[in-house]
Amino acid sequence: MQNTKLLLTSFTFVGLLALAGCSFPGVYKIDIQQGNVVTQDMIDQLRPGMTRRQVRFIMGNPLLTDTFHADRWDYLYSLQPGGGERQQERISVIFNPNDQLVSLSGDFRPGVSRDEAILGKEPGTPPVTAPVENTEQPKPETPAKPGSLLDQIQKDVDGVQTVPVPTPTPLDASPQ
Repeated sequence: MQNTKLLLTSFTFVGLLALAGCSFPGVYKIDIQQGNVVTQDMIDQLRPGMTRRQVRFIMGNPLLTDTFHADRWDYLYSLQPGGGERQQERISVIFNPNDQLVSLSGDFRPGVSRDEAILGKEPGTPPVTAPVENTEQPKPETPAKPGSLLDQIQKDVDGVQTVPVPTPTPLDASPQ
């Protein structure tokens, strides 16, 4: 009876510790990133008619190349902040049979940054800035006093002569 009670208490205690460890505040949970990072700047550089090599240079290697759709590349990116909700972005790049970029589809639109879309601003409108009232003009440089350290440094800098860099002679590549 006594052993059963002790065993039941210890199992309960271990179970509570295991349960508390899953959601204990202060436990660090890492951010999980997977896939290709795609930015709005990358999308803005893409133009219709670009070759596959040019698109690969801008976007990187695609995460998915479908065997059944050889003219489509898929770029996926997912981020799950530590313990938070998973966010996923996707973009598909489609080529014609001549290996030229034809269209894009996915979560990004050319020319519209996410910040502008969220704030409801029109793309390309300049940001509003407050007028600056106290604009100070830069003061003109005063020449260094003769004999001072600054005067000596200036003389040293002015007196520097350029020296050409010697170029090595090429090796003889003729067979012997």
